[in-house]
Amino acid sequence: MRAEGKLGGARLGRADVHAAIDERGIDADDFHGKFPCQRQRACGFAAGGGAGQKEGGRAFRHREKGGGEKRHPTFVRPRRLWRLLAIPTPGYRGRFHLLCLSIMTPMPKPHSDFPAALKPESLRATCRPEQFGFETTETLEAHPGDLGQERAMEALRFGLAIGHADYNVFVLGEEGCGKHATTLRLLRDHAASRPVPPDLCYVHNFDEPLHPELLTMPAGRGAAFRADMLAFSRELKPAIEAALNSEPHSERIEALQDAHKAREEAALREMGERCGADGLMLIRTAEGFVFVPAKAGEGSPEPLGPEAYEALPEEERGRVEALIDGWNERLAALFEEFPDWRSALRESLQKAAHEALVPALAHLLRKLRVRYAEHAEVLAFFSAVEKDALDVAVSGIRADNEEAVGESEEGIHTAFPRYQVKLLIDHSRTAGAPVVFEDNPGYSNLTGRIERAAGHQGAQVSHFGLIRSGALHRANGGYLVVDAERLFAQPHAWEGLKRTLLSREIRIEPPDGSQDWSGALTLEPQPVPCALKVVMIGHRETYYSLMENDPAFAGLFRVAADFSDDLPRTSANEAAYARLLAMLVKDAGLLPLHRAAVARMVEEGSRIAEDAGRLTLQTRKLSGIMREADYCARERAPSAACVERGDIESALAARARRMGLYPEKVRESMLDGETLIATSGERAGQVNALVVIELAGERFGHPVRVSATVRLGDGDVVDIERESNLGGEIHSKGVMILSAFLAARYARHQPLSLSASLVFEQSYATVEGDSASLAELCALLSALTRLPIGQRLAVTGSVNQFGEVQVIGGVNEKIEGFFDLCAARGLDGQHGVVIPAASMRHLMLREDVVEAARAGRFHIFPVRTVDEAMSVLTGVPAGVPDERGLMAKGSVNDRAARALNEMALARHGHMDAPGAARRGR
Repeated sequence: MRAEGKLGGARLGRADVHAAIDERGIDADDFHGKFPCQRQRACGFAAGGGAGQKEGGRAFRHREKGGGEKRHPTFVRPRRLWRLLAIPTPGYRGRFHLLCLSIMTPMPKPHSDFPAALKPESLRATCRPEQFGFETTETLEAHPGDLGQERAMEALRFGLAIGHADYNVFVLGEEGCGKHATTLRLLRDHAASRPVPPDLCYVHNFDEPLHPELLTMPAGRGAAFRADMLAFSRELKPAIEAALNSEPHSERIEALQDAHKAREEAALREMGERCGADGLMLIRTAEGFVFVPAKAGEGSPEPLGPEAYEALPEEERGRVEALIDGWNERLAALFEEFPDWRSALRESLQKAAHEALVPALAHLLRKLRVRYAEHAEVLAFFSAVEKDALDVAVSGIRADNEEAVGESEEGIHTAFPRYQVKLLIDHSRTAGAPVVFEDNPGYSNLTGRIERAAGHQGAQVSHFGLIRSGALHRANGGYLVVDAERLFAQPHAWEGLKRTLLSREIRIEPPDGSQDWSGALTLEPQPVPCALKVVMIGHRETYYSLMENDPAFAGLFRVAADFSDDLPRTSANEAAYARLLAMLVKDAGLLPLHRAAVARMVEEGSRIAEDAGRLTLQTRKLSGIMREADYCARERAPSAACVERGDIESALAARARRMGLYPEKVRESMLDGETLIATSGERAGQVNALVVIELAGERFGHPVRVSATVRLGDGDVVDIERESNLGGEIHSKGVMILSAFLAARYARHQPLSLSASLVFEQSYATVEGDSASLAELCALLSALTRLPIGQRLAVTGSVNQFGEVQVIGGVNEKIEGFFDLCAARGLDGQHGVVIPAASMRHLMLREDVVEAARAGRFHIFPVRTVDEAMSVLTGVPAGVPDERGLMAKGSVNDRAARALNEMALARHGHMDAPGAARRGR
């Protein structure tokens, strides 16, 4: 088989044509089906325009087996093949480029070349007050507050009902959607039917004073136990004094002391009598007992004077001194026995005191033992107190009671503070299981702490009475609610809570990694068994991050209650929404809402939800609006009976006015010409994009100029925002997507031979988001085709790689921002905004914008593809491929393809020039 043609003086065979087709990735059958030959015309190629040679010229033929020639049934018209396959390039040494002028890759077909503007009724979903069967919300039954939260409530009930300890609950959702109020309401309802947990008490540990003992008692008994021990301490000192000062005990003590004294005196007297046989006398002096020589003679002996003693012969004096030394040794031996005698006396005195105090203490404790007979731990404590009181009393500490005076929890000074009871948790007034919300979940606020007081000489001392409970103690046996963000902002707080939940014990101890809060010796109270449910409330991002990064969290919080941010806007839900508003009004003590005001709040609920078909559940924002409307109503009429629709409008307008300084400054800069934003005329490569800014919870939109330039290059699209580090990741992604779209649509069969630059003009802050990618792509196509874009229009939307326009956020604020600028300059009936068709359901525009659209002075154009957007912006059809895949001449896509072909030819011509080859080498 042989096929030939002539192109620029070079032979072009059939194999070359098919090779070109294959190289282009075009299906041969599809190709021949679109471009059938005319049997009457030859199919040669002329270099200047593809006119076929005359009949009889060198035609494409092939010879089949069996002989004979037959024209090929799928020859193509030369001109079409030229447009499709080959353009001769001067100086290209007989070869040709495979380029595409008008054949486009598959693309979404536009809904129409020029999409119609939206009708005014589509710009705002109104609510009719007549649909409500009440006059004011005062007659409505308040909603319980869980509107639209069926899934979250089911998860909460499951988490609270399941008995396993590791099924704690994490409540997640956006701020202001009523998570706290609804969760606490459900918890209190659920806890009301649960049993009341026991009281927790700490008492002194007489065996290990640094380890106070824990006593658990039925709810309400702890306070009685503390009062009983306080009364016991008050009565103990008088009872001890009365027992020890009683006449029988005093007489017994006196007798024991007299007997001891008589024993000592008898021993000394006996020694004095015995030493008389040796001529000595035992006398008492100020320095003690001494032996002296006695005068010889009858009658009572008298001590020998100093002169008489000196007059004795020396031998006699020596004998006397030897006798005195001997008796001194006997006296010293006697004195060594006296401590034992005195010890025996003390034992006798203690025994006597013990025998005197036992009846008194037994009398004081008898009623207490009967009262707490079912509590073995309390009875053991009573025994320890009795033993210690006896030891204190009989050991002489009675005289030092002033040092043992302490202060009770009631601030009353009392003796014997270690007999007191530290009531850590008192449930005497608790109904059902406790529900504790800890709004400052620091480490010590959760696990408790041990305080210190100034002791002797300023030293820091502590005792069991200075133990302070934490939220875990107060919620034990019930439910603890904490904010996740606040918890994780506190050092060691999450670790302390996690350790408690894992060990199921509440330990009052310093955080991990530190010896103590102050470094001084401290108490180590007995741990409290932990049996509670923790309900943590936080953002979705916090929950997902913890689930991914903390295995212990995933094992402890197995239930997620996800609160919805909005609900579908149906007639039934609007009625329920009115009841929700009634509940918020009553809880805040506000004037009831008129049904017209309720209708206005429904509309505002859709605007906050950014969806005309949904209603926001951000009750915090709704409550704020109604509080401000209540103020407006009372200012309007001090005796106002309800809040009217106008009051809602006044509150919203006042809020916008309070927060409107910055947007007004931005708009003034545009009106003054400082910020270049055109709202009239046409210009190629320039378009008004729309951005939205959020400040202090309020959002506003304004236009920003996006410009594009194109030049011959290697297919790069330079994002100046990204190159200058002012473009966020999502914005950079949007630019990359539009670059991919350009390459996929216009350069599937040839290199993209342009370079382009995109920039947000007069932007000095970070640009984030992809909602301007449609505007950037339109600016780029405008610069490429040199088709001017009408500056009376603004654009918002993101695009994908197929040229489809995708939904964006803040559409209402963006439209209103451009509308305000155009209105300030004067609406001429040609101003408008191009938005994604997918964003039509989000429209809840202000009334003045809707009225301008109704009067034909402002327009909203929904588009589904970039082709539709370019048609609206330029007034030129984008061009829809016909059945042969060709674009209409002069259409946007045709102009783009031709411009890119020209760039490709110029680039290849430059590369193939003789000097270029040498330069390349």
